[in-house]
Amino acid sequence: MGSAAVYHLSKRGARVLGLDRFHPPHTLGSSHGQTRIIREAYFEHPAYVPLVQRSYQLWRELAQEAGAQLFLQTGGLMIGPPQGAVAGGARLSAETHQLPFEALTADQIHKRFPALRPAEDMVGILEPRAGILFPEKCVAAHLNQARGGQLNYDEQVLDWKADATGVRVTTNKDTYACSQVVFSVGSWLKQLVPALPLVVERQVLFWFSSSRPDLFRPDKCPIHLWEHSPGRYFYGFPNLGNGVKLAGHHEGEIVDPDKISRSVPQAEIDGMLQLIAPYLPAVTVPCLESVVCMYTNTPDGHFLIDRHPEHRQVLLVSPCSGHGFKFSSAIGQVVADLLLKGQSTFDLSLFRFRW
Repeated sequence: MGSAAVYHLSKRGARVLGLDRFHPPHTLGSSHGQTRIIREAYFEHPAYVPLVQRSYQLWRELAQEAGAQLFLQTGGLMIGPPQGAVAGGARLSAETHQLPFEALTADQIHKRFPALRPAEDMVGILEPRAGILFPEKCVAAHLNQARGGQLNYDEQVLDWKADATGVRVTTNKDTYACSQVVFSVGSWLKQLVPALPLVVERQVLFWFSSSRPDLFRPDKCPIHLWEHSPGRYFYGFPNLGNGVKLAGHHEGEIVDPDKISRSVPQAEIDGMLQLIAPYLPAVTVPCLESVVCMYTNTPDGHFLIDRHPEHRQVLLVSPCSGHGFKFSSAIGQVVADLLLKGQSTFDLSLFRFRW
């Protein structure tokens, strides 16, 4: 979110300084893991659809500008009970916004995509525009194209103070004065604004082998997100050459971002295999790789994009809860609009302080 904000602000001629405590793109936050899902029939809420549609357009423009492939269209399947959060919510968003989709039975899913074996009582909503973003390349493209912006890496924000003249930000290297500041620091946001009701969750990504690698080619296997029991989820990707990537969605350990364990014990690998075995029987050992990242969760799972309630010069940007990366191109534009124009063309009411 920060790289996108710097990109859009600098493109509009704003004098902007971007600070990162690490050196992006990196593997210490929430924007790594080689691949991320982008999908249009958004099951979380229909209000996200216009924002993700703008994201698609901006990712395409950024890819052309940077001369890099940032997106791969594979289609996407939202699988679960017909009235469940995933399949039911995806259908609601598709119908609300008149998006193209197909409703498939469990048998139809398996016949068309043999790698996937839903339970008989499951259905799928197949959306054609869904696919894969390459997050490290996306972050790098935003930063490389942020010409005119100053980027300071390996510099940690320690404190900030706002008054009538603006905001002073103190880092481990210097102090800066500015008229407005954006905090888009992911899992460290609560450290800068302790009153926020954010919870950081450890999330593990796995890459497995397969007994039938041909079934997991991108032209044979879309991205897929499953509600395997009420309110419980996992998701997966086709094999892009480094294994079949899978992960649970939520249910991770609550952690301190500075003390998170980044090792993945065998018990976690075994647990993931046991969970997905009925639905993806061609996924096998060994686990080729596992990576830890973090979710930064709000109480209701929706984004937070709003001015600080006491300091209007401070914009808090936490489009998070484990489903935000796909929106970052558009969030950068939203941030630029809010700072330079005072308002956004998007309806952000769902993303204001609600707690």
